[in-house]
Amino acid sequence: MKTEKSDLTLRSDQIFDDLVGWRRDFHRFPELSFQEKRTSEKLEEILESFQEFEIEKNVGGYGIIATVSHGEGPVVGIRADMDALPITETTGVSWASHNPGVMHACGHDAHMAILLGIAKLLAEDAKAGRFQGTVKLIFQPAEESCDEAGETGALKMLASGKFQHMDAILSLHMCPWRKFGEIQWNDGPSMANNDEFHLRIEGSGGHAGYPQHVKDPIWMSTYVLQALYSINGRKVNPMDVGTISVGQVHAGEASNVIPGIVEIQGTLRSYKDDVREMLGNEIRQAAKIVSALGGKYSLRIHHGEPSLINDPRINRIINEAASGLHMHEEPFGMGSEDFSHFTRKIPGAMFFLGCGLKRERSLHQSDFDIDERSMTMGVRVLLESAYLILVRGGVH
Repeated sequence: MKTEKSDLTLRSDQIFDDLVGWRRDFHRFPELSFQEKRTSEKLEEILESFQEFEIEKNVGGYGIIATVSHGEGPVVGIRADMDALPITETTGVSWASHNPGVMHACGHDAHMAILLGIAKLLAEDAKAGRFQGTVKLIFQPAEESCDEAGETGALKMLASGKFQHMDAILSLHMCPWRKFGEIQWNDGPSMANNDEFHLRIEGSGGHAGYPQHVKDPIWMSTYVLQALYSINGRKVNPMDVGTISVGQVHAGEASNVIPGIVEIQGTLRSYKDDVREMLGNEIRQAAKIVSALGGKYSLRIHHGEPSLINDPRINRIINEAASGLHMHEEPFGMGSEDFSHFTRKIPGAMFFLGCGLKRERSLHQSDFDIDERSMTMGVRVLLESAYLILVRGGVH
């Protein structure tokens, strides 16, 4: 029998001090992607104290899977990410980062604390026999960055082979543009495909006073840039979501020398896979302008995270679990999330949990902070969603 929602609300509120303590500890000692050794050890220590979990360490790097089972039934995963960002913190709070140049500026400290809160209540419920089935708590490293192979922590955890028999997977993300008591959800594509491109244009440089003797790659790049920016307005269907943004243009070292090389780097964002493919093809066509103007070029497109696809069946369960809160149905924007790798393999959904303060602190900014009361809501909604899946025998 599932735990009553009113009981979960009360119990989640009762562990508020634990949630705050865990979150602030992780916040003080942030670690970058693929470096989460201290974070992993702290998580293991706390999970072992609950005495109910089978703990698997070093999954996909410093990742942890903590499993609790009680009888036959579905297998539900709940995931939190672990890593911080290369940002120098400016919040001024007493629990600010002790690691120079590294900060939890995306809420992963709160994500881990919420999942530990779920672990605490799950352990109590397992001892009391309050659910039937299996819950796997997934602490995932390296969400923010990929390694030299282009892989983030989600891909590395999936490659471990430990996720084949999972019926559903759940996650959340802190949301500073929503307030305490609010949740944002969306069916289907909800965050973007994230691809990056690097275009190298080669001409023949020379004296700026004799441009007739050179093949000017800066001149060539002006035509390429016009073509790239026209893709957004003339190639993407207005009913679709897709954009190309140029983030870097590098050329030259002196004002009186025409350089031989220009490098252009940027990002492609889209929701649909066919739009993703179209944007890549359009960049390839734009790059060919260089050849027509007498230059040479090389183009690399790196495919990052796919778009996040939320399963409508699981969203219905999340909405039921979150009854009484203010629900907003809307995509999460053009950011990317490597939880998308899980939802391409396992029925799953992520929701955004309102945590905004009076003055909004945007994600990935040096003054990012949260309304810590939101963590109790995260515990309640995720755990209730898992219990609903267990009691119904899966996702239908």
